[in-house]
Amino acid sequence: MRLNYRKMGEGKPLFILHGLFGLSDNWATIGKILSQHFEVYLIDLRNHGNSPHSDEWTYPAMANDILELIENVLKDKQPNDEQSNKNSSAILMGHSLGGKVAMQFASLYPEKLEKLIVVDMAPKNYSGSSFDFAQKLIAINLPELKTRKEAEEKLSLFIHTTAELQWMQKNIYWRPHPQSPCLTPLKERGKRRGEKLEGSNNQILEWKFNLKAIAENSNKIKNTFNLGKKQISAPALFIRGEKSNYILDSDISEIKKIFSNSEFITIAGAGHWVHADNPKEFAEAVKNFLI
Repeated sequence: MRLNYRKMGEGKPLFILHGLFGLSDNWATIGKILSQHFEVYLIDLRNHGNSPHSDEWTYPAMANDILELIENVLKDKQPNDEQSNKNSSAILMGHSLGGKVAMQFASLYPEKLEKLIVVDMAPKNYSGSSFDFAQKLIAINLPELKTRKEAEEKLSLFIHTTAELQWMQKNIYWRPHPQSPCLTPLKERGKRRGEKLEGSNNQILEWKFNLKAIAENSNKIKNTFNLGKKQISAPALFIRGEKSNYILDSDISEIKKIFSNSEFITIAGAGHWVHADNPKEFAEAVKNFLI
């Protein structure tokens, strides 16, 4: 699957993966900072952002998507050097769900990985369901709403911070009504995604992510995350937020059993959204690890 991505900067490629219900734009600030040193790729995972939707939603499938993108990028950078491209490796960073995708990639394709950064995620199953949120979103019935303001009001019933509301509203856009006689081509539609023409009744609100696939696979996707028993020797940095409980002190010894060359950093004052809560310290930690 060919994923959508944003590219910025020059240098060695750095691929960044967002979390559940996220999109590449969530990493624009960090991407801009790191683009001073790297060719940064901000990626929309399958069923998220502007990447294709699919009923298949598993960690191996998402890792394969990343492999396809990395190989295409490396081939474009060295189009006439097949041997060099074959031996090339990449730097991969993932947050939350994206962190698990990055770890799955490291397990399946270790020869393609130069360095790994996992942001606030451990290689384990978490109690409870991180996907209960999907059912709340389904209950909104977004296409029936008439304005983005109505959507904001519905979301505010269970999202209580301005930052999270803004994050979720980035996933809402106007698309042509399926019964409209004048369907705008996809390229044109993308130019004004998130805008509605004044007085137009031919558009409806929709999620950018594939809510149906996420909801239907939410109970089984954790079962597709399996790193096997082999050790992963690539240098790995695990970054956690001081106020987050996704990576506990008790997890560190288990992580080291899998990622034998791993180190850990805790970002002061940050929660699960480490890169957004303290972007300066976060970016500095990433640079110190990579440069």
